[in-house]
Amino acid sequence: MVSPLILVNLKTYQEGMGSNAHRIAAAAETVARESGVVIGIAPVFTEIHPMSHHYAIPVYAQHIDAIAPGAHTGHILPEAVRAAGARGTLINHSEHRLTLADIDACVRAAQRLHLESVVCTNNDATSAAAAALHPDYVAIEPPELIGSGVSVSKADPGIIERSVNAVRAVNPETKVLTGAGIQSGECVKIAVDLGTCGVLLASSVVKADDPEAVLRDLVSLL
Repeated sequence: MVSPLILVNLKTYQEGMGSNAHRIAAAAETVARESGVVIGIAPVFTEIHPMSHHYAIPVYAQHIDAIAPGAHTGHILPEAVRAAGARGTLINHSEHRLTLADIDACVRAAQRLHLESVVCTNNDATSAAAAALHPDYVAIEPPELIGSGVSVSKADPGIIERSVNAVRAVNPETKVLTGAGIQSGECVKIAVDLGTCGVLLASSVVKADDPEAVLRDLVSLL
């Protein structure tokens, strides 16, 4: 059986940069090694290289731009993300929305560079649309629950089940993650029982006094 993925988005939280980021990465590595569950992190871009080289965990970019090498000052070049050691990338996070055409172009760029693509969506209809682009993952996150402390697994399990069914109907090869308010092992178990392949989360780990303890709880029922 393939392990679920616990993907921790460090966003641009102060608690997720510099030495704090390394503390979270070390905790993820320890818990992943002990539990056998795959735990990845999505740090700020400047941390991709050190994280991917210092820790035995998958590292994801928080975003890429669908550009080719050239005159694109300030953009995130997919080739640079890959060269830095990233395994994959988030695309279309609710805090960095893209057009459908840009999502498609980013997924294609990720495929070309053998980066795993995690396309974020906000409901079952957009999840189905994203699945048609053949990403590796669709991550369903109702935006009103992100950072709320209210878990989507408990507040709206129906959207998880509908999204899983919608994605499978369009592209059975695309895996589904869920996020927004995920904070405990119970939340993760509910999500997996509803057919997802893991969770995407942020503040419950990044802002925790003891990230390792939170990660142990998250994998405790898997």
